[in-house]
Amino acid sequence: MEKIDFSAITNGISSVIESEENILRTLPIDVITQRRNRQNRTIKMILGHLVDSASNNQQRMVRLQYSQYLLVFPDYRQDNDLWIALQDYQDEDWQNLISLWKYFNLHMIHLIQSVDNSKLDSYWCDFEGTKVTLQEMIEGYLDHLQLHINEIHELIGA
Repeated sequence: MEKIDFSAITNGISSVIESEENILRTLPIDVITQRRNRQNRTIKMILGHLVDSASNNQQRMVRLQYSQYLLVFPDYRQDNDLWIALQDYQDEDWQNLISLWKYFNLHMIHLIQSVDNSKLDSYWCDFEGTKVTLQEMIEGYLDHLQLHINEIHELIGA
């Protein structure tokens, strides 16, 4: 089996980290805590959601490479706001949250680069019963990251 090259994705994640970290670190407290998007999330909450995304995807990507059985993971999509509230991202130390986001995504780059290509068809079922393959998860990760980074930029410019 030919190894699939995910370098466009991993390079994209790396570029997001490089371009956004300093911007995030210099934002004023009122900008990160008071401006809200259409989902009523602040910049801190959006970045926290991206940590949740990395965390959940990391678990799925690892487990899909060794499980011999159909995996059904808790799907936090319908509970995103609950995850954000329970972890109290709004009151998290901003610099720590940025570091957590950065280093979790650096690990995601490593994980994606190390993935066993023979397992890319392994899948899990989301809460709606939709099958999601390991390859689809990897291919969708950067788009999801960029979607929320764009939301942050909309709030910065508001």
